Amino acid sequence: MQYTDVAIVGGGLAGSTAAAMLGRAGVSAVLIDPHTSYPPELRCEKLGGEQLGLLRKTGLADATLRATTLDGEVWEARYGIVVARKASDQHGIMYDTLVNTVRGQIPPDVATIRAKATSIANSPERQRIELSTGEEISARLVVLANGLNIGLRHTLGIKRRVISECHSITLGFDLEPVGRAAFDFPALTYWPRRSSARMAYLSVFPIGGRMHANLMVYRDMTDPWLPRFRQAPEATMRALMPGLQRMMGKFRVSGPVKIRPADLCVTDGYLQPGIVLAGDAFSTSCPAAGTGTTKVFTDVERLCNLYIPQWLATEGMDIRKMAAFYDDPEKTACEARCLAKAYHLCSLSIDNGLSWRAQRAARFVARLSLGMSRSIGNRSAAGSVPQHPAARPDAHPGQGKLA
Repeated sequence: MQYTDVAIVGGGLAGSTAAAMLGRAGVSAVLIDPHTSYPPELRCEKLGGEQLGLLRKTGLADATLRATTLDGEVWEARYGIVVARKASDQHGIMYDTLVNTVRGQIPPDVATIRAKATSIANSPERQRIELSTGEEISARLVVLANGLNIGLRHTLGIKRRVISECHSITLGFDLEPVGRAAFDFPALTYWPRRSSARMAYLSVFPIGGRMHANLMVYRDMTDPWLPRFRQAPEATMRALMPGLQRMMGKFRVSGPVKIRPADLCVTDGYLQPGIVLAGDAFSTSCPAAGTGTTKVFTDVERLCNLYIPQWLATEGMDIRKMAAFYDDPEKTACEARCLAKAYHLCSLSIDNGLSWRAQRAARFVARLSLGMSRSIGNRSAAGSVPQHPAARPDAHPGQGKLA
């Protein structure tokens, strides 16, 4: 029997971040995960916005961001028109690189056990974990960060409930220009013209020396459009986004196309002594909404910076302690905001109701106006005659043209 204060089950982003934070704080902890190096997986591939602030709260930002690629500027296209070029703080990184970079910051005194947890016996005092190797671990607290692997949770009476099946589908692939060295844009976000495209957006951004793409769609996994995309991705993209090639020039998809459906799920029966769920193990998010990493960093930051130190300072691990984390105002606000964003983006993308059509049109006008204002301001500052690119006869082929 190995004894520790905290046993972390699952070495993805949530579990690895928790192990690094607790180890740096001097907390006795072990990380249980079967993978020596986290394998490639289509999940988070960008960090930006509020995620950067949350990452800094973990104390892991410097080394993690050094492994990313900053785009610096993004072109935004709506209705087939480049409506804005704006500064961007998006950092591209493949999910396995992100997790392995975080793992590299786990102190050596945090033991990493290459095994699977097969059962947990929990109580208000100590928790006993049996491993696939036959070993046993006794811990005061178990952090379940094993994502979508529900078998272990089911043995504890913790059930996952799907609230929106196949809410969205992510397609991930690399893009490269044909006949030239690089695309004209540093990064591109392309919003569709019609709701019939059943598409949220296309995001093209740099990772290392290549351009990567995430295409977010709202379809069923049985939709013949998906195998058609695999077989002829360029032609399928041009049909879905008729104005795209005028913006990008000739392009090709290089490498495999990865497809990942995402259900929106919540958890029932999670309030148990000695066990706390973090990240996707507690609830999932929509990749199109870009909130998965926000939820992970919020959960782990609150747990490791606030609750676990408090819990370990007093006797016991009863459900009152666990409830304090689940009821944390920052966590509950994050959960509500991420879920609302998932449903809102879906309706904004595919709903044909009058209010949603009006919102799509309003966003186009707002972005176009903002882009024109920025363009005029930049040209005025440069001492040239202000003129929006869409009005110039020598404009970039993708600007000022409807799809």
